[in-house]
Amino acid sequence: MKHLNKALALIALASSSAAYAAVDFASFDSNSDGVISMEEAQVNSQLVKIFKDLDTDGNGELSKEEFAKVQ
Repeated sequence: MKHLNKALALIALASSSAAYAAVDFASFDSNSDGVISMEEAQVNSQLVKIFKDLDTDGNGELSKEEFAKVQ
């Protein structure tokens, strides 16, 4: 069930054209430090919901590689 919920959240995030025309790492990395913090993720509720699942190393940030799972 957890995998189904994650998959549905990923689909919702990728198709959320109301908030973003394209899901792009740079558009979330507002301070250009090479990672997406939870604070930066707050601009998209779907990303917030799946943040912990995407953060596979548990450091509280999403790398480009971790974020690539969305696309």
